[in-house]
Amino acid sequence: MTTPATKGFEIHPGYIDRRGQEGLVAALRSAVAIAPFFVPAMPRTGRPFSVRMTNLGPLGWVSDKDRGYRYQTTHPETGKAWPSIPEAILDIWRQLSGYPDLPEACLVNYYEAGSRMGLHQDRDEMDFSAPVVSISLGDACRFRLGGVRRSDPTRSLRLTSGDIVVLGGEARLAFHGVDRIYKNTSNLLAGWFAEGGRANLTLRRVTPR
Repeated sequence: MTTPATKGFEIHPGYIDRRGQEGLVAALRSAVAIAPFFVPAMPRTGRPFSVRMTNLGPLGWVSDKDRGYRYQTTHPETGKAWPSIPEAILDIWRQLSGYPDLPEACLVNYYEAGSRMGLHQDRDEMDFSAPVVSISLGDACRFRLGGVRRSDPTRSLRLTSGDIVVLGGEARLAFHGVDRIYKNTSNLLAGWFAEGGRANLTLRRVTPR
């Protein structure tokens, strides 16, 4: 389904069934054992994010006070290379991205009940011709989508476990964020995190073809 809010924005409700979601969580748990979650910090201020994150793939997105937003090949705390992106996640990219090359980064954000993500653009990549594909797992959230200018009007959508969002075309640089996590709306992550919560997987190409 394509919404009229921003051309190139797609939402695929319930794209991954429960069994598929459980398979993704199992793959994520194995990967996080290699690349544990860390808390990034805002550039300049050093203020910590309210989410924990890690990465899969050749490149990973990180942020800290001194060097800011960037991609790098190694985990900022362990110094080890990021684990590979599981094939089940790559299959979703193949099915929905419409892009011939595979993603180079899979950013995994973990949201607790009070976590949020302010309006932002995904613009640290060198090529915007590939879309961003975002997978929701666990608790539902209130997702906010704007336009390509921060001052553009926004609309809010409820994303639930198994939903997939694609930001492509004109929407590739749309401002977006997460305003709220709806606690205890899913038990998918309860076996991993006692408080449940939400995991979001963001697939991106970083370098030009």
